[in-house]
Amino acid sequence: MTRAQSPALPRRSYTSWRDRFGAWVIDMTPIVACWAVWEALDIGSAVTDCVTYENGGVACTADRSPVSDIAFALMVLLAAAYLVWNFGYRQGSRGSSFGKSVMKFQVVDEKTWQPLGFATSMLRQAVHLLDAVVCFIGYLFPLWDTKRQTLTDKLMGTVCVRSAPKRF
Repeated sequence: MTRAQSPALPRRSYTSWRDRFGAWVIDMTPIVACWAVWEALDIGSAVTDCVTYENGGVACTADRSPVSDIAFALMVLLAAAYLVWNFGYRQGSRGSSFGKSVMKFQVVDEKTWQPLGFATSMLRQAVHLLDAVVCFIGYLFPLWDTKRQTLTDKLMGTVCVRSAPKRF
């Protein structure tokens, strides 16, 4: 009997909301780091121009420098490449993004119990926008759902389960 034909798993077999949130924090850390690097360069390289008025008042403006613009473009490219690698390639082929592998769980197809593949994994990430539409309630579904699925998981037919231990 294959896993797809086996009876429904008990609720504890599916990944908890806390672990899913932890994986999200880990996955988003490089994006926040890219933003922080750009922000530091933007502030540090800003060109400031101050004008003193006859009444003693001072008005200053700050403009972005070319260094900031180049850094912004590089950070956007790095962030996009990371997202495609992490959620498309890595999660699509292995079942786990970097954060999910640290938290030791996988996203798998509910019927085949296999990783989703690149295109389906990227589509799943895009569909997560629906989880945010009504006050992010779709992300809270795992708190009460029997299979701990988000709204996106229900639409895409995916579940999050513990990773199988690695054999060496």
